[in-house]
Amino acid sequence: MDSFLIEGGTPLHGEVRISGSKNAVLPIMAATLLTRETCVIHNVPDLSDVRFMCRILESLGATVQFESGTLTVRAADITGTGDYDLIRKMRGSICILGPLLARLRKASVSLPGGCVIGTRPIDLHLKGLRALGTGIRIEGGYVNAESPDLAGALVFLGGRAGPTVLGTANILMAATLAEGVTVIESAACEPEIVDLIDFLCAMGARIHGAGSPTLTITGVTALGGATHEVIPDRIEAGTFAVAAVASGGSVTLRGARADHLGAVLDKLQEAGGRISRNHGTLTVSAGSAVHPVEITTMPYSGFPTDMQAQHMALACLAQGTSIITERIFESRFMHASELMRLGADIGVEGPSAIVRGGKPLSGAEVMASDLRASAALVIAGIAASGRTQVHRVYHLDRGYERMEVKLESLGARIQRAPGE
Repeated sequence: MDSFLIEGGTPLHGEVRISGSKNAVLPIMAATLLTRETCVIHNVPDLSDVRFMCRILESLGATVQFESGTLTVRAADITGTGDYDLIRKMRGSICILGPLLARLRKASVSLPGGCVIGTRPIDLHLKGLRALGTGIRIEGGYVNAESPDLAGALVFLGGRAGPTVLGTANILMAATLAEGVTVIESAACEPEIVDLIDFLCAMGARIHGAGSPTLTITGVTALGGATHEVIPDRIEAGTFAVAAVASGGSVTLRGARADHLGAVLDKLQEAGGRISRNHGTLTVSAGSAVHPVEITTMPYSGFPTDMQAQHMALACLAQGTSIITERIFESRFMHASELMRLGADIGVEGPSAIVRGGKPLSGAEVMASDLRASAALVIAGIAASGRTQVHRVYHLDRGYERMEVKLESLGARIQRAPGE
C-alpha cells in the first residue's frame, strides 16, 4: 500500500484549484440511472470512489466514459440487480437503490459494508421507500425492493444524529418518478443535496424547497438527459484552508465556495486564521498564533463532521486547550491516537476530545484509519518537525484528487512512496 513521506516545517504558499465535490458527484452519477438518455457531467474529480461508481454503473448496463474531468453516462438498458462484490465495498453506492426502484419499479442491491468511523445504518432509507409504497425484504445480504405502484407520500427523515444525507438523496430520486406528490420533512440541507436537486431539475424533475428541510417533489412520467457542472468540494477546500493555517502559510483556494464553508471559516478565524475573499477566490492565511477553540459537529449548516479530524490537527498547535465534540458518528476519534504518536496531548472522554495544545509535534510513522483522518495526519506531518510517513493513503485517494501533487505545488516537501 502506498504511503506519503513528508518532511515537515515548511509553510504552504501559493494557489490551488479545488476539485469537484466527491459527496455531490456520487449521487449525481446514480441519478443518471433515472433516464435512458445521455447525461454529461463536468468538473468530476478523478478519485478512486468515482472510478468505483463508474464500474457499478457499467455492471448495471450503463455505458460510461470518463475523460479530463467530464463524465458521460447513457443508461439506456439497465438491470435492477447490482453486482454484490462491487456495491458492498463502497457505502455511497447505496444511493443507486432509489433510482433503480424509480426507473424499473424493482431493485436488488447489496447492503453497504461497515465503516471504521461508526455505524451508518440505512434504516431511514428503507423507512422512506416503504412510505412510497415499496415492499422490502433483506435476504442474503441484499435489499430486495419492489413497488409496482410507487406513489407520493409524506416522509420524515430525521434521525438520532440529524437528517440523513444519502437517505435524502435516495428518497428524493425515487420520488421524481413516483405518482403524485412527495413531501420530505427533516431533509438534509447540505450543498451536495442542492447540487443533486439542480441536476434532477435539469433532467425535468419538479422539486421545490432546495436547501431547506422540507422538499416537495411532484412526480413526472419520465426524465431526460442533462448537462451539469458539479460544485467544488467544500471539504477539500476546508482541508487546504486548515493546512495553510497549521503550516504558518497563506493559500488561495481557486474555485472554493465561501458560502458553503461558513462554520469552517468561522472556526478558522477563531483559531487565529485570516480570511480574504476576492472575486471568486478565497485566501486563508496564518495569524501570529493558533488559538484554542471549542467545536461541536452538527448537520449542515453547522460544523461538518468531515472537518473534525483536520481541526483536531490544528488544535494540537494551539496555545491552550481545545474541546472537540463529535455528535454525528460515535467512533470518529481514531486519528487521536495517531496524532499522539507525533507528540500531541489528546484525551478522549465519551463524545469529546480534549486537545491540550502547545506541545511541539515531531515526525513519526502513522497509520491512516479513514479518509478524513488521513488528511489530519498529513496536515500534522506538514506542521511537525522532521519526517512523517503516513501509511494507507489509499483512503486519501478516495476523496482528494492528487493531494500530494497539489501540496507539493504549494511548497510542501511531500512525496508518494509506492507500496510493496
